[in-house]
Amino acid sequence: MLNTYTFPEFDYIRSADQDAAQPVKHPVVVIGAGPMGLAAAIDLAIHDIPVVVLDDNNTVSVGSRAVCYAKRFLDISDRLGVGQRCVDKGVTWNVGKVFFESEQIYSFNMLPEEHHRRPGFINLQQYYLEEYYVDRVNELEKADLRWKNKVTGVEQNGDEVTLTVETPEGEYTLKADYIIACDGAGSKTRAACGLESKGQIFQDRFLIADVVMDPKKFPPERWFWFNPPFHEGQSTLLHRQADNVWRIDFDLGWDADPEEEKKPENIIPRVKAFLGEDVEFELEWASVYTFTCRRMDDFRHGRIFFAGDAAHQVSPFGARGANSGIEDIDNLTWKLQAVMNGQADDSLLDTYSEERAFAADENILNSTRSTDFITPKNGANRAFRDAVLWLAKDYTFARPLVNSGRLSVPPFLTESSLNTEDDGSFNCKVVVGAPCTDGPVKRNGEEGFLLGALGNVFNGMLFVDSRNDLTAEAVAQLGELAQQDVPVKSYIVASHDMDIALPEGVELLIDSVGVVKERLDAKGGTFYLMRPDQLVTARMRSFDKAAVVAAQNKALAK
Repeated sequence: MLNTYTFPEFDYIRSADQDAAQPVKHPVVVIGAGPMGLAAAIDLAIHDIPVVVLDDNNTVSVGSRAVCYAKRFLDISDRLGVGQRCVDKGVTWNVGKVFFESEQIYSFNMLPEEHHRRPGFINLQQYYLEEYYVDRVNELEKADLRWKNKVTGVEQNGDEVTLTVETPEGEYTLKADYIIACDGAGSKTRAACGLESKGQIFQDRFLIADVVMDPKKFPPERWFWFNPPFHEGQSTLLHRQADNVWRIDFDLGWDADPEEEKKPENIIPRVKAFLGEDVEFELEWASVYTFTCRRMDDFRHGRIFFAGDAAHQVSPFGARGANSGIEDIDNLTWKLQAVMNGQADDSLLDTYSEERAFAADENILNSTRSTDFITPKNGANRAFRDAVLWLAKDYTFARPLVNSGRLSVPPFLTESSLNTEDDGSFNCKVVVGAPCTDGPVKRNGEEGFLLGALGNVFNGMLFVDSRNDLTAEAVAQLGELAQQDVPVKSYIVASHDMDIALPEGVELLIDSVGVVKERLDAKGGTFYLMRPDQLVTARMRSFDKAAVVAAQNKALAK
C-alpha cells in the first residue's frame, strides 16, 4: 500500500472463449498488460483490428518504476487518446542540472525550441500511466482485456499461434494470427519459444527511495550529483513526480546487501543526510535494483513479435526503457495493420526487427556509456571522470563529455530499407528516417499542432509560398493520392488562408507562426511524405505524384 495511491483491482471475467467447443481464433493477441501491451491494444483497436490482451495479474504495476516520459512518448500517447491525461497529472520539466561534490557545474534544457505542444519530459509514476491506459482500452469495442489470464503454453505453425491460458476457473486454449509479447524482462513467452536475450549484467546496486515532501524544497527539474558530500564517493539522482512524491536514486555499489538497504531504518538516514535533518518527509516506496543491457537477436519469431523489455533492456539512466518500448509499438502496429488489411506483404513485418534492433543498439550503447561514467570501475576511469567534471564547470567543450544519463531521444532510422533518398538538398535537423517535427497550425479555423493533425496514416505535406505554387493539376493529384488503396492523406501547408476548392482527402493547414516550414526547410513546392508512425520516409523539392507513389511503395516494402 502507498500513502498517495490506491491500487485498483480489476475483475476476472469469464470469456466466451472458455466455453467454446473449439479454440477461438483472434487476429492479434497481446501478452502482458503493462504500458507496451496496452499501447498495442489501443493502437490496433482504434484502427479496427480486434485484439485480446492477456495478463496474469489484476492490477497495475506496484511501485513508481518507470517515471520519466519523453516528448516522443507523449506525442504517441496523444494519438492513442491518453496523452493529455498523462500531462495533466504528471510533472512537466525541461531543465536538468548537474552537480559535482557541492557545486552545480552546469544545466541543460531538453526542449530549447518554443512552439511544441508537449514538453521535453514529464514525470509520472508508472501505476498512473497504466491506469489511464487501462481506462482507454476499456473504452474500445475492438479490445478485450482479460485479467487473471496467464499464458502457460505457446506453439506456432506457419498459419497461426496456439496459446494455453490458465485462469481461476481452469485452462482454455485460443489461437491467433499474430502474438505481441509484452511480458517484460523475464518474458515467459521468450522462454517458451526457446529464445534468449544477450548482453551485459552490471555489477552495481542502486536504491530507489520515493518520498513525499513539500514541493517547495526543489523545483521540478532533474538534478544529478556526482560524489556529493551527503553520499561521498557515489552518485545521487532526484526527480519530482506527481502527488509531491520525489524519487531519489542512490548509487550503493556492488557490495551492498539489497535486503538490508531496503529497510526503512537504513533508508531514512540516507534521505536525511541528503535533505537535511530539518526537512519533513514520508517514505512512500523503496526498492534496490541491478540492471542489464541486453537484447534479443531478432524481435520477430515467425508470427510472434517481442516488444519493450521482452525484446531489449537498458539501465534506468536516460529513461530509455518505456520511451523506447512505446516506439517499438508505434513501429510494429502500423505494419501489422497494413499486412492484415492486404496493403503490404509479410516482408514488411521483418523491418520491425530491422529498425527497432538498430534503435535498441543505440539505446544500449548510450546506456552502457552512462553507467560506465556514473560508476567508474577503476581509479584511472574515476580520475578521468572527475577531471571532466571540474572542467565542465568553466569550459563548455567539456560538457558533452559529462554523462549523467544521456536522456532518451528518438533514434533517426536513416539507414532503414524503407526510406527513399532525398530529391534535392535540405538543411534541417529533421531528416528522412526521423520523426516529423511539431509546430502550431490552424486547421478548419481551429488552432492546433501539426502532429495532432497528421494522425496514424500515410501523410503528405505540400508546402506553398503563394497561390502560384499550387497548380490545378497538383491539387487533383493530391486528391488521387488520397483515394488510393493505401491512401495518402495530404495537406497543403501555407502561411495564410487560401480560397481554393480542395478534393476529398486534401486539407489546408495554416502555418501561421512559420516554424513548421522553418524546421523542415520547406521552400515553396517542397513535399514531405510521412509513414503512419510519423517518421519522414521521403521528401522532394518538387511534388511529383509518381515519385510519391514509389516512395510509399518502398515504405511498404513493396
